[in-house]
Amino acid sequence: MGARTVLVVDDEQSIRELVGGYLRRDGFEVVEAGSGEQALAALAASRIDLVILDVRLPGIDGMETLRRVRRTSSVPVLLLTARAEEADRIVGLELGADDYVTKPFSPREVVARVRAILRRGDPTSADERMVIGELRIDAAAHEVTVGGEPAVLTALEFDLLGALATAPGRVFTRRQLIERVWGWDFYGDERIVDVHIRKLRRALGDPAEDPRLILTVRGVGYKLAGS
Repeated sequence: MGARTVLVVDDEQSIRELVGGYLRRDGFEVVEAGSGEQALAALAASRIDLVILDVRLPGIDGMETLRRVRRTSSVPVLLLTARAEEADRIVGLELGADDYVTKPFSPREVVARVRAILRRGDPTSADERMVIGELRIDAAAHEVTVGGEPAVLTALEFDLLGALATAPGRVFTRRQLIERVWGWDFYGDERIVDVHIRKLRRALGDPAEDPRLILTVRGVGYKLAGS
């Protein structure tokens, strides 16, 4: 596989150059965009493996850009948000972002997050298949069915389900799920797990008010219902 291409979207040229420089040194190809309009054009014109997207953009802002991206693409998106804007982070994750980094940030952290997100999309098992109750998980094909009906999951949601499926009935804390899915060096808000559990439940058709597949153990974490 050739070098992965990352689209860096920020209206500040200095940030684009800083992040792009670190990515290039780590072996990535980099495409830059200074606005949401430019970002959408770059996605239409080039093969992009991941998008780093600033929330505060002029014109089409980051959230609207993300909405438009998600209409046609499942490309992974890493948000850049202001430290005080928790609402932006939650809304962004709900709209389909895979992860976020708060400003000011370490460029090395950004590169580490990019690598972690891209690893989620790589197959990790040639022929692993699991059947847990009405769930069927095919790791090699990256496919999940619920009661025979296909469920469309992002790479992150697939990995989150896979982590829970390693031990049906076992309760995983948020920190344990973060270490398995985001990586041991993640040091953001652990509530990111709650947001993606909600999204995973929706993708599986598991009602939030009365889940039957992914259960909440209050004060502890989450578990996958046993077979």
